[in-house]
Amino acid sequence: MSERFTKSMARNIYLGGGVFSLLLFFSLSYHTLGVLPERDNRHNITPEVALGKKVWEDNNCVGCHTILGEGAYFAPELGNVYTRFGNSTEAIIGFIESRPAEGVPGRRSMPQFNLTREELVGIAEFLKWTSEIDTNNWPPNIEG
Repeated sequence: MSERFTKSMARNIYLGGGVFSLLLFFSLSYHTLGVLPERDNRHNITPEVALGKKVWEDNNCVGCHTILGEGAYFAPELGNVYTRFGNSTEAIIGFIESRPAEGVPGRRSMPQFNLTREELVGIAEFLKWTSEIDTNNWPPNIEG
């Protein structure tokens, strides 16, 4: 190659790469915005699910539990708890309600949060909604 690499060549490469990157960014953003409405309709986020997410956050459930692999590993994974409890929101509600007020003697366990019936239904619906997310069979075992 007998030519030298000049400043104008470097500038053209820089500007061309910048324009290409911007076009790629805008085209991918446009595609994403077109696909999001389809995804939102499939997940059917109801007011109960939103309330359950709020209860989950307010009570710091992620401080002990994982959900879809995110959170602490002290307590069981809850991303598939709806399936483990026989596809029953009432079983989840019953389990949460059955927690003793003072905990299990001799070990740290899930406390009684004294949630209202509406909050219990919300958290159960949130866990049901979470179990319906396609996670490609994650976690690999039923217990999380």
